[in-house]
Amino acid sequence: MPKVKTTFICSNCGARSPKWQGRCHSCGEWNTLVEEVLEPVPSVERWRGQEQKKQHKPVKLSQVDLSPQIRLPTGDTELDRVLGGGMVPGAMVLIGGEPGIGKSTLMLQVALKTQNLKVLYVSGEESQQQIKMRADRMNLDSEDCYILTETNIEQIFQKISELSPDLLIVDSIQTLQTIQSDSIAGSITQIRDCASQLIKFAKDSNVPVFMIGHITKEGSLAGPKVLEHMVDTVLQFEGDRHLSYRILRTSKNRFGPTFELGIYEMHEQGLRGVENPSEILISQREHDLSGVAIAASLEGHRPLLIEIQALVSPSSYGTAQRSSTGFDNRRLNMLLAVLEKRAGFRLGTHDVFLNIAGGLRIEDPAIDLAVAVAVASSLNDMPVPAKFCFCGEIGLGGEIRSVNRVNQRLKEAEKLGFSKMYLSSYALKGIGNTKIQVKGFSRLEELFGDLWG
Repeated sequence: MPKVKTTFICSNCGARSPKWQGRCHSCGEWNTLVEEVLEPVPSVERWRGQEQKKQHKPVKLSQVDLSPQIRLPTGDTELDRVLGGGMVPGAMVLIGGEPGIGKSTLMLQVALKTQNLKVLYVSGEESQQQIKMRADRMNLDSEDCYILTETNIEQIFQKISELSPDLLIVDSIQTLQTIQSDSIAGSITQIRDCASQLIKFAKDSNVPVFMIGHITKEGSLAGPKVLEHMVDTVLQFEGDRHLSYRILRTSKNRFGPTFELGIYEMHEQGLRGVENPSEILISQREHDLSGVAIAASLEGHRPLLIEIQALVSPSSYGTAQRSSTGFDNRRLNMLLAVLEKRAGFRLGTHDVFLNIAGGLRIEDPAIDLAVAVAVASSLNDMPVPAKFCFCGEIGLGGEIRSVNRVNQRLKEAEKLGFSKMYLSSYALKGIGNTKIQVKGFSRLEELFGDLWG
């Protein structure tokens, strides 16, 4: 029996090494080399008939047909928004997320809600009976949805050629394997080879393909890093499994923006798109509480009014604690330093805890002002009126910087019944007609003086 030959492949960049190394010689990452069985040398029969396939010829750029890009609706408004208006024929979409977050539920809803398209749902993780039970729980059915439980990629393509679907959904790429590789399912070699064949099918047939992928404990997509470079769109399905809200983000999109955000609410009947997330992200309270401020944020083209909660208390230990949920902890430390240096707040001996309500993670710098107000409110135990909102970025000098698209944030605040918005004085000249009282300040201490006297 011939000896099995193995090699070591970097899961980050795909570089090969004949022996294990602690650090990849190509990308420099540590502990990323994984042992894989070498693939057999491709035989002549394996590639026989390749020359008979249609070959592409070089075309002048001026002669390229620039026809309008066709978008196919998925039946899900939130997913269509994140994709940039719908599915692009021939696009390869990779969806990643934690186990149990709802990836399979979302894709099954797409398969059952898509109109006038023949859909093939390939599952390597669940049986047909389990998928049928989930569909019945969601009260959805479709005559154009076909279920295939198979993990062999060659068998899958055989069924695809018989059915000729208009949309292909694969759940998940880690369960597929090809006979052209001796590696186990889920290995780097298998994932790369199966994904390459699916991408080639999508480009040749002009059929959009959705592919579900698992993530590692670090939160990155499992498999080789080149997988994210191979596909057209990478979506991240996020959220706390103990909360009902889910966030769909775009980290890569060749056919649309990468800053759009989709918000879902998990029910017993499946995932429901949230059309007005501002109403659910702001908690209803009877009395004004200290440490709470409302920020006018913007995620993609969608304005959001979110609730910032802060708790500042004297530290019982030698070193004060700094903890944040849904907000960058390093940014919080910077804002606390600005408050202490420029505004005179003594926070060095206080523990500071920050939370963004609703389980969201926001990176918009426009919420800096609301964070600073919430911290100052909790420190002095002075509440902020519930109908006040804040919008502005804070610099290291304590100045309040202007942010983009202020008018869109004002319209969202006006729609929800807010009476006053604090922002940078440099943004006042671009504001249109609004019923909200707008106050602009250039420095933090001026804003605090007006807010609390």
